[in-house]
Amino acid sequence: MKKIILVTGASSGIGYATVEKLIARGHIVYGGGRKQNDLDKIEGAGAIPLAIEMTDYATLTDAVKKITSEQGKIDVLFNNAGYGEYGTVEDTPIDAAKHQFDVNLFGLARLTQLVLPHMRRQKSGMIISTSSMGGRMYTPLGAWYHATKYALEGWSDCLRLELKDFGIDVVLIEPGVIQSRWGEIAVQNLTDKSTDSAYGDFIAKGAKSMTDIYENPSRLSPPSVIADAVVAALNSKKPKTRYIAGKYARTLILARKYLGDRMFDALIMR
Repeated sequence: MKKIILVTGASSGIGYATVEKLIARGHIVYGGGRKQNDLDKIEGAGAIPLAIEMTDYATLTDAVKKITSEQGKIDVLFNNAGYGEYGTVEDTPIDAAKHQFDVNLFGLARLTQLVLPHMRRQKSGMIISTSSMGGRMYTPLGAWYHATKYALEGWSDCLRLELKDFGIDVVLIEPGVIQSRWGEIAVQNLTDKSTDSAYGDFIAKGAKSMTDIYENPSRLSPPSVIADAVVAALNSKKPKTRYIAGKYARTLILARKYLGDRMFDALIMR
């Protein structure tokens, strides 16, 4: 059945790949982007572009009003916008840490609040959010990023229970290492903090490790594997609460589950 779907972070990577697949399946898709060239790209894929800045709640309100006024409803919200604020806990300014939460959690939560009254009235809907394998395990220098994803996991579990009686499904997508600009941005955030840091050598090793991964196509999964997981959730009469997809995701989540802290520390530091 044709659905009305809003995708945030729709202009590249996972978001764009998902938009393409949803359009190909006949859904009406609204895609959020921040810049004009992002909006042009989203429109070129066949979606309806929306100027969305996750920290500007007025843009979130305007987006939901536009969709519901044009379509009369909204069936699916795919909370996909996000980024990685990498750096040591000591070196990362609290303002930067707060911005990480504003984008990865609070903006996502506000947008969800805005669509829920419409979904409750129609007694159906789905909230899908891009978490990460990083919401179930951890890596060096990613404390603030992992904190947002751990928070998103718990937030989504609670939301799922709250919405059960309204016929609204809540789904988490937990990507592994995916071909996208995420790695480039995370490395840039990391190296920007290396000047005069007491952790300079550690940061340099971390940046090299991340660069080695994200510049090696054989160590990355295409964003289409996550788009496939989103489509699988939409097509399921009883979607799973979590979909794990992409390189290293299942392996590292299981390792974190079954290894003790010290053993996992040693594994991840290698």
